[in-house]
Parts: sequence; structure tokens; C-alpha cells
Amino acid sequence: MPSKPKPLVLIVEDEVELANVIAEHLEAAGMQTQVCNRCALAMRFLKNNFANIILLDLTLPDQNGFAFMEDLKNEDINIPTIFLTGNDSEISKVKGLELGADDYVTKPFSAPELVARIHAVLRRAEVANDFNVTKNVKLTDSPFTFNTALVNPTTMELTFTDGEVVTIGRKEIGILSYFHDNPSTIITRKNLIHSVWGIHADIRSRSLDQYIVKIRDLFKRKEVPLDNLKTIHGIGYQYEPMKVAEASQES
Repeated sequence: MPSKPKPLVLIVEDEVELANVIAEHLEAAGMQTQVCNRCALAMRFLKNNFANIILLDLTLPDQNGFAFMEDLKNEDINIPTIFLTGNDSEISKVKGLELGADDYVTKPFSAPELVARIHAVLRRAEVANDFNVTKNVKLTDSPFTFNTALVNPTTMELTFTDGEVVTIGRKEIGILSYFHDNPSTIITRKNLIHSVWGIHADIRSRSLDQYIVKIRDLFKRKEVPLDNLKTIHGIGYQYEPMKVAEASQES
């Protein structure tokens, strides 16, 4: 039975000695670590690499931890985060948790407690991801209409107006959902890939185009060609929802 991969912990801490001690304890507990002593370096790392969790100091030389969390959100980088700081004020704890941090640990702390808290956050994150169909769709999302078909993320099925039910893949569900949620907008291939597969996905534009072809072929077979899903050459796609009258005529 293959061993479970070691989680990668990104330690964003400017106190070199402390960061090294934390890294040693975590590696002894079966984790991988990456240390960054500046927010800018951590951001650069996360734009090009995957991490399972961040240990984030609140006070860093180039930026405070709260602002860094906001920047992560703006970059659509969603990673479980534990604040690891000497600031034990209630106001800071509340602000950190309201920003979306998963825990707030104050210095000094014991290594066993920190390891236990990391494991707890990783378990919660794993359970939360169990409901993900793609990055942008969950099994618990409500059905939606795409042209004349009803798309159901829970069952991963399309129901057409003639009653035929067709099972489709996860990525097709994610693509349809993203077009549905961004009507009349020119969507770049890169943005669509990041939204459905994730920001670190190694998916080429050609692979994305093949998924679009599969979706077009399915609707064409049902005599509902996706003429309103336009290819913007060199850029991506644009979906114009069918008007009620048009949908009635098709059905």
C-alpha cells in the first residue's frame, strides 16, 4: 500500500532561528516544510508551488499577516492558514479568524500542540474538499439551467427537455458552471483553467479546448447547438445565455 504523501507546510516567519526550530519539529512529525522570511517570497512560492497549509506570523518586515491574507484572496490562492504570532490580543485573534484563518496560535507554544493543531486543520480541510466536484463546484450546489438543459452537480447529470438524462464528467460540470456564472463575459482560457482545475493545475489550452468540443458535441447531438458559446480566437470564450423566447423555440 503506497504511503500517504507528506503535507507541505509553508512557514512565513522572519525570525530565522524560530523558523528553523519549527521546521525541525514539523519534519520530525512527518511533514515537509518551506520557510519564507518575507511575504513577497511566500507569495512568489505559492504562485508556482502547492502547499497544504501556511503558518503565518502577524508581523513581518515587508507586510503584516492580515494584509498578506487579503492578497492571497485577491490572487485566488485558498490554503488553510494558522496565524503563529506573539500578538495575543483578542482583537487580533478575532480579526484573523474573520479574515478566514483556520486557527490562531500565540507564542510561546509547544511543538506537540502546534503539530496537533496542524493535523486538526488539515483534517477539516480534507473533509471540506470531499464535496468538491471541481474547484468552482460542490456536490451540494443547486441545479442550474444551461441553454435548455438542467445541470445537476449533485448527480453530475444533464437533463434535456426530451427527458433524456446524460451523465457528464467533473470538468465538464465545472466549465458549464463557470460559463453560467459569468454570462456575456469574455473569459480567457487561463482564467477558465484556474477556476475549474485550480491555480497550480498543469493543464494546457489544447486540453481545455477538447473539453469544450465534447460539450458542444453533446448539445449538437440533442439538436441544441451552442451557437451562443463563442470562441474568441487567441483569447478564450464568451457565453451569451439563451433568451426565454429562444429556449422555448428550441424546445
